[in-house]
Amino acid sequence: MTATVTAARADDGERPLFRIRDERISESSGLAVSPTHKDIVYTHNDSGHGPQIYAIGSDGRTRATFTIGNAEARDWEGIAASTDRATGRGVLWIADIGDNLADGGGRGWPDVSVYKVVEPRTMEDATLRAVRYRFRYADGPRNAEGVMVDPRTGRLYVVSKEFSGGVYAAPAKLRTDKVNVLRRVGPAPLMATDAAYAPDGSSFVIRTYFSASVYRSPGKLIAHLTMPPLNQAESIAYTRDGAALLTGSEGKDSPVYRVPLPAAARPAPSPSPVRTSARPHAVRASSGATAGDGLLAVPMPVLWVTAALGAIGIIAFIAYRTGR
Repeated sequence: MTATVTAARADDGERPLFRIRDERISESSGLAVSPTHKDIVYTHNDSGHGPQIYAIGSDGRTRATFTIGNAEARDWEGIAASTDRATGRGVLWIADIGDNLADGGGRGWPDVSVYKVVEPRTMEDATLRAVRYRFRYADGPRNAEGVMVDPRTGRLYVVSKEFSGGVYAAPAKLRTDKVNVLRRVGPAPLMATDAAYAPDGSSFVIRTYFSASVYRSPGKLIAHLTMPPLNQAESIAYTRDGAALLTGSEGKDSPVYRVPLPAAARPAPSPSPVRTSARPHAVRASSGATAGDGLLAVPMPVLWVTAALGAIGIIAFIAYRTGR
């Protein structure tokens, strides 16, 4: 495994981008950047709180509080955002995946849950309903704090928080009438606390208490990043342009930093579209010609003259050889 190991520093002299001002948010345990509302970041509390998510503005103040009416907040540990390709609406994935008793064996919850919520159109307090998906791990219960969704495929992944953690893939098609199985597809760093996919799906990041690692795919490291000092680093997300990371901490008045990504870990720029004429000229083809023939671009009179000169040349050459 090869990797580019790079140090990254927070923007603006390691000062927070903003602080979460809402006193109700004392254990921010996940971050997700809104895919449809500019300058909105979603967060939620850890265990011991109600089923609420908070929409935070760029000044750190709460714009709206959304209660998930049909959800249980047993141990919410992560939140991810994606876009529904069919409707263009934002989608939020709230992960009730904390399981401190899990040991990969018989202990721990028999299943965990992820709630899927359509992102509200307006930033006003409201009660929302979610679709609940239940999961179990193929290799036994795990404690986990990271959830992410690949924007290219829509597939959901859970990252376990262990000494030998793993990235677990959900089925391509989730079911509500049965427990979905999470299968390990790669390793994760020691004690991972959050994870997120880049907006273009070209990479993903896994956060730990002390650092962050960017991967091209499970097990394929691109860069290892230092992070700003935080009391309890619990959350990470990509900015909407994919050029930087947002990372936060638990605690009241907790800071959120913006950490720029090194060039090797940023999404590749989209190629510029090839400019074409607004009204391409049609070219007539002679009988038997195909669209790939280079002769199609040559006017017919020129072809006749060329053919005649070629015939004269051949006759002259034969006469010359005969005369010799």
